[in-house]
Amino acid sequence: MQIEVGSSLSLSNSGRAFWPSNSGTNSVERILLSVASSALALLSVSVPAFAEGDAALGQRAFQRCSGCHSTADQRKAGPGLGGIVGRPAGSMEGYRYSEALKSSGLVWDEATLDRFLAAPREVVPKTTMTMAVSKPEDRQNIVAYLKSLSQ
Repeated sequence: MQIEVGSSLSLSNSGRAFWPSNSGTNSVERILLSVASSALALLSVSVPAFAEGDAALGQRAFQRCSGCHSTADQRKAGPGLGGIVGRPAGSMEGYRYSEALKSSGLVWDEATLDRFLAAPREVVPKTTMTMAVSKPEDRQNIVAYLKSLSQ
């Protein structure tokens, strides 16, 4: 038996190709073809780049952020984060951002927020943000919460 995957799929048994039909294919060939087709279908499915979190859990997880950030325009040590999703980094009027963040060119989408929350100074060296959120589930939930505030 031979299976080749390239620009086209070729399945052969003893040198003859087989495809689904009622004539000339035995049950083993049909099973193998079904398995190969299923495997290719699974390989072609794209996986989302960012898993959706739970906004309600994110609101609770955000409490660790609330010492420095609000979800409104209120400014604390950090800027307000209401409406952050889709906003360019370092662009909120009236807040003094680090030069590093203002010149980063980032736009806050789900994936960028997740990376930044995981390791702020790896994403933007010399940022003034020092707190990281290590658990991926917490980051996803916080991002879902922030996203809910932007809608």
